[in-house]
Amino acid sequence: MSTVKNALSGLGTIMQLAWVPKDFDAALRYWTETMGVGPFFHLKHIQTEATHYRGQPVDLDFSVAIAYWGDMQIELIRQHNDAPSIYKTWLDAGREGMHHVCLMVDSMEQARATCRAAGAEVMQEVWLPGGGEAIYVDAGGELIELIDFPKEHYAFFDLMKNAAAQWDGCNPLRVVD
Repeated sequence: MSTVKNALSGLGTIMQLAWVPKDFDAALRYWTETMGVGPFFHLKHIQTEATHYRGQPVDLDFSVAIAYWGDMQIELIRQHNDAPSIYKTWLDAGREGMHHVCLMVDSMEQARATCRAAGAEVMQEVWLPGGGEAIYVDAGGELIELIDFPKEHYAFFDLMKNAAAQWDGCNPLRVVD
C-alpha cells in the first residue's frame, strides 16, 4: 500500500458525522429514541463573522444540534432561510442522509493547501466570532468539513461528551444560549 502525499485523510481524524435531514424533528427522535444518542445541544441561529458559499458572501441562518455517540459527534443541521449554501443545495437536489464528515485540523492554512493539491473544491467557508474557521470541501465524493477552532471552543465539545456519558435519556434536546 502506498502513501499518497497530499491525501486529505492525513489532515486529521474524523470526529463528526453530520446530517441535513428534511425533517429535523424526526431525525432528532431517531437519534435519541432509536439510537439512544444524546443529549443533543441545540445551537439556534448560529451567528458567524462571515460565511461564503462558492466564494460569495451569504447571510446564512442555520441551527445545529450536536450530541456524542461514544467519541463521535453526531450533528443535525437545519437551515432557516433560502440563502445559497451546501445545506440548501443538498435538500434542493432531493438528497437526505449523511451530509459530511468533519476533521479537526491543526492549521487551516495547511488544510487549504492540501485540499488545493488534492483538487478538492472549497464549497463553503465559515468564520466564527472569537476566532475559528470551518471549510467544507468537495473532493469528488461526500463533503468533508475541516475545522480549526481556538482551544476554548473544544472545551464545549468536552462538556457535551461528558453529558453523553452520563445521559439517562431525559431532556434529549438542550438549548444553548
